[in-house]
Amino acid sequence: MSAATTDFDDRMLSLGLARVSEQAALACAHLIGRGDEKAADQAAVNAMREELGKLAIAGVVVIGEGERDEAPMLYIGEEVGTGEGPGVDIALDPLEGTTLTAKAMPNALTVIAMAPRGSLLHAPDVYMEKLAIGPGYDKDVVSLEMSPRERVEALAKAKGVKPSEITVCILERPRHEDMIAEVRETGAAVFLIPDGDVAGVIHCAEARLTGIDMYMGTGGAPEGVLAASALKCMGGQIWGRLLFRNDDEKGRATKAGITDFDRVYSRDEMVTGDVIFAATGVTDGSLASGIKSRPGYVETETVLMRSKSGSLRRMVYRKPV
Repeated sequence: MSAATTDFDDRMLSLGLARVSEQAALACAHLIGRGDEKAADQAAVNAMREELGKLAIAGVVVIGEGERDEAPMLYIGEEVGTGEGPGVDIALDPLEGTTLTAKAMPNALTVIAMAPRGSLLHAPDVYMEKLAIGPGYDKDVVSLEMSPRERVEALAKAKGVKPSEITVCILERPRHEDMIAEVRETGAAVFLIPDGDVAGVIHCAEARLTGIDMYMGTGGAPEGVLAASALKCMGGQIWGRLLFRNDDEKGRATKAGITDFDRVYSRDEMVTGDVIFAATGVTDGSLASGIKSRPGYVETETVLMRSKSGSLRRMVYRKPV
């Protein structure tokens, strides 16, 4: 498959991208609460791959489910689409929150982003230290170089409130225990999430609805690029720094073209061009309603965003059964 020279028409491509996330969500609906994470993930992968194959794009998965030898996942470097159309980068998480789905817990999503070829950071499947805030603040009011306490105090000052009026979203993991304790020492509230840090970052962009001002912590680098794609559409700032546990992970980064292992990436360095972002709710959450089975039909809700226009569309899809 070779990339075509067709322009990236984000307006027309966006509806096709929404269908991709919808179909992935519908495919794993019957596995909600069934306790089988792998089956749910595989169902979403299969549906997402099939639907991507219908799009008139010359797409390459740059953020996927791992390396090629881990197929049948949608692997990094996999070519998708018909091959006739614009060359695009694809970042995806066919089921963000496999555990959430298996346990019927909130905030499981199918997530996908699309941008012109060469626009998305080719982040390897390693950890990333992340920090995010919503829109309306001066540039770099907080930074990864600050301690958790300093971040809370700086954001509170910028917002014109006391630290006790700040709420920070953090992924609940043993590695974050010290961070959680330090944030709480400032008087700030901590909103812990068990999984799904793409949704966790997006919470910051809608602080008036979610009450969450900031996200911090370590999670997957691929999810960092997906979150940056959403914030590029919604507004807000995010910074990420790749973390490597061994030489194998550094080798993966080198293979992806990364040479500065200590670099801090801003939102617009992770996503350099216009981007489309779609997420469909699998279980009920703060970003989108989960799948609903009704007499005679099944219903999904998809959030579709475009950075070029700054638009956000909520789409309800009813499929007869």
